[in-house]
Amino acid sequence: MDIAAALKAKLGLSSVSYKADLSKEELFHEAIANDRGRIRAGGPDNEQKAYPTKLGIQGPLVYYTDPTCTGRPVQDTFGVAWPEVVDSVWWKKDYQKFDPAKYEGLLKRVVAHLNEQKATLFVKNVYCGWDPSYAVPYRFVGEYATHAFFAHNMFPKGIQGVEGEDAKRWTMLNVPSFHCDPDRDGTNSKRAVIMDFKNKIGLVVGRADYCGVVKKTMFTVMNYLLPESGQMSMHCSANVGARGDCAILFGLSGTGKTTLSADPDRKLIGDDEHAWTDAGVSNYEDGCYAKLIDLDKSAEPVIAAALSMPGTMIENVPAPAGKKIEELDPQDLDLSDSSITENTRFSYPLDCNPNVMDGAKGPHPETIVLLTADAFGVLPPVSILESKDVMYHFVSGFTAKLAGTEVGITEPQAAFSACFGAPFMAQKPPVYARLLAKKMETAKARCILLNTGWSGGPYGTGKRISIGHTRALLNAALNGDLDKVETALHPVFNLRMPKSCPGVPSEILDPKNTWADGAAYDAQAGKLRDMFRKNFEEKGFAALGIEPVM
Repeated sequence: MDIAAALKAKLGLSSVSYKADLSKEELFHEAIANDRGRIRAGGPDNEQKAYPTKLGIQGPLVYYTDPTCTGRPVQDTFGVAWPEVVDSVWWKKDYQKFDPAKYEGLLKRVVAHLNEQKATLFVKNVYCGWDPSYAVPYRFVGEYATHAFFAHNMFPKGIQGVEGEDAKRWTMLNVPSFHCDPDRDGTNSKRAVIMDFKNKIGLVVGRADYCGVVKKTMFTVMNYLLPESGQMSMHCSANVGARGDCAILFGLSGTGKTTLSADPDRKLIGDDEHAWTDAGVSNYEDGCYAKLIDLDKSAEPVIAAALSMPGTMIENVPAPAGKKIEELDPQDLDLSDSSITENTRFSYPLDCNPNVMDGAKGPHPETIVLLTADAFGVLPPVSILESKDVMYHFVSGFTAKLAGTEVGITEPQAAFSACFGAPFMAQKPPVYARLLAKKMETAKARCILLNTGWSGGPYGTGKRISIGHTRALLNAALNGDLDKVETALHPVFNLRMPKSCPGVPSEILDPKNTWADGAAYDAQAGKLRDMFRKNFEEKGFAALGIEPVM
């Protein structure tokens, strides 16, 4: 069945035309010529959204989202509450139930809108996942060539050996020109991102044109599908060392997940989304989607070089005052300019990295790293975790927001995101925790909690743990140097702290030693422990079978 016939049968699209599987070069030109919408607050809906730089086709595509959607619209993200899935999905404020009858009516109206407009839609056929045993065919169908370009960047193409492709295929229908009526359509606003697990449809409508929606919608889908077959879906980075040892690094934004996995002595599997199956670890993606704000080009040379490469895409970085994007070399963009958003982004193919694993796959991990950036300054720089500790800290998903990063935050604040990616986890947290513990036991993998945050006091008083010490701690864990080292038990957090580590001063391994005032440390540690306990109780993790370890 050809694409037009397939989409007519699946969605009812009958009077539209398609530009299917164009090359990235063709999509580059189509985006500049045709992608139109709002890019300024209060602006019109017909402004140009995609631009070349001075390098033209030999450089990046620059794209601007609707100003109300410079990140994922979590309050407008839903799953259709079909009876078949309603009891297994983890419903929460950033993944809400959507009434099936309302959804069916909305989908029909969106399709009628496109048919009436005789719309031209861009189609890109890709896969989510490199391993054909679980890879899901993913068909992007949408109004913006930029989104098709982004899908080509971010997802594998031409995966061989996927059985029953038509039955497994997910279709995203992405229609920025259709604005919802909340009273009629059952949405929270004029936009919506809705996942239909029964019919394998992702519906994106209204001012929801942030490119991350095209990526994270499918990640949420995979997070639901893989555990159904007993496989682990993970928000983590992964790499492989010279002796073939694989490591996976879980962590929220700002904890070092991407930076620490980009190791010149190890081959990268990927920086964000992976599966751990019976065959090992593999990437869902074929690209990276990195934050650009305040990028240090000397510390991030791969991203810096890729900014000038063809086939890449820059999102929401403004031109300097008085300049036009078309006149600028991409290296001259001000990457500290947050006037549009703090969440400026850059999409580039995985092969822009100089040291990538063939097929973006690796063996079962020997080392599992849970990353946190403790701005309270009280967690040990590294802790050695047993299985029950892994499950507890995995479902807790702790890091800290810094004072000054958001209006009203004057001291560090705890941030808990279950499984280090709660908004994308469509199953309930213990499902992933039990899978992780089971696979960790089978693979005989070690696990550490690595703190990339503060020492000697909280943010503003203490100092960030040096990247040199963090890398030494990580390398020691990867090399097995911490497996048999003598440890001490932290009296507040019940964490096992190594007493020594190659390349790291032993006195910093117990965080209390780095504080001038021991009583102040004890008070701050007790405060953070109570935050862990409160989160554990509020989330009801004990009733779900997770053991409280502190």
